[in-house]
Amino acid sequence: MSGVAKPSSELMIEADALSITIKNNDILKALSFKVAKGEIYALLGGNGAGKSTTLKTFLGFMTPTSGRALVNGKLVSEDIKTVRQQIAYLPESATLYQHLTARENVRYFLSLAEIDKSDAEINQAFERVALQSDAWERHMSTYSKGMRQKTAIALAILREAPIILLDEPTSGLDPVAIDEFNQLVSELASNGATILMVTHDVYGACQVANRIGLLRNGELVGEFSAEENARIDTEVVHAAFAQRDVL
Repeated sequence: MSGVAKPSSELMIEADALSITIKNNDILKALSFKVAKGEIYALLGGNGAGKSTTLKTFLGFMTPTSGRALVNGKLVSEDIKTVRQQIAYLPESATLYQHLTARENVRYFLSLAEIDKSDAEINQAFERVALQSDAWERHMSTYSKGMRQKTAIALAILREAPIILLDEPTSGLDPVAIDEFNQLVSELASNGATILMVTHDVYGACQVANRIGLLRNGELVGEFSAEENARIDTEVVHAAFAQRDVL
């Protein structure tokens, strides 16, 4: 991957002066950013920066104190059901049933969404995420974290969700698995998926994202964009992340 794909101008995710206060504690402070169709936006920050709160707000699990969270032009607070139908969410540890096989997990979660897919379509999704064929019928309890992440992404592909939210997606993965995951995410974006990921991994964010928003204490304190056919400069972002530079 020599660079990151150029997204379209169609807006899919928007935080508009988003603020959340809980027990007089300001978790998010007038947070504003936009993510276009086919774009990978990484919200980068340390522990307690407000990253997971941002994802929960777009999923409708938290209500803004002020400001707006919009998904494909719809206010999350007004149309949660429609919004969730458009989103595939991958938490830090993919929630899959350990006593079921990869295929059984995928079939079960698709049935909850009232989606019917053939074995051939499921096989194609597993192949697309490079999940080894000899693992498809094995119980999830035998899987590594990287294999569980691949299964969860295969499920997102089968759901045909236009928006994917990723929470620390490469945490705990080895370098090879991280490269594979980043390649897969880039491919999904190239095919039109809109991806919002939250992470504390500077290097990973720079490898895969079109833009990075630096979140500190609930505030967006800087943004970095990839030049055409290039990646975002890791050293520049790392310096800002470590507060060695004034944004």
